[in-house]
Amino acid sequence: MPGRPVPSRRTVLRSAALTPVAGLGPAACSPGDDGAAPARPTAPVDLGTDGEVAKGAAKLYRDANVVVSRADDGFLKAFSTVCTHAGCPIKKLQGTKLVCPCHGSEFDARTGEVLHAPATVPLIELPVEVKQGRIVVSPGT
Repeated sequence: MPGRPVPSRRTVLRSAALTPVAGLGPAACSPGDDGAAPARPTAPVDLGTDGEVAKGAAKLYRDANVVVSRADDGFLKAFSTVCTHAGCPIKKLQGTKLVCPCHGSEFDARTGEVLHAPATVPLIELPVEVKQGRIVVSPGT
């Protein structure tokens, strides 16, 4: 075809290299059995000593996908840190705000409520108690 420019070797190779990767973005952040983090623990989890969470603060337990907060009256609350938007595990806590790395959703670690979209559903609350001086979360229902 005389009127059409021929692509350079670099353009052809770059396109070929990017083609297999192009479809992985949505799959990496989609919920389900394809590698997304489980929203609840499957059994009770001992997170550590009761003194690890100060009054008015929150602590992120990355390996368990759980955040625990303590109100000023000492009452504990726990939430799953699996984002309700796309199932990504949240690994960042700024004060009492959880920030999802996948799409930027933000949640209040004290209430589980959404602070910033795209998530619209609050985090899953988990039963939490202190047993023999240790913080233990359970799967709940």
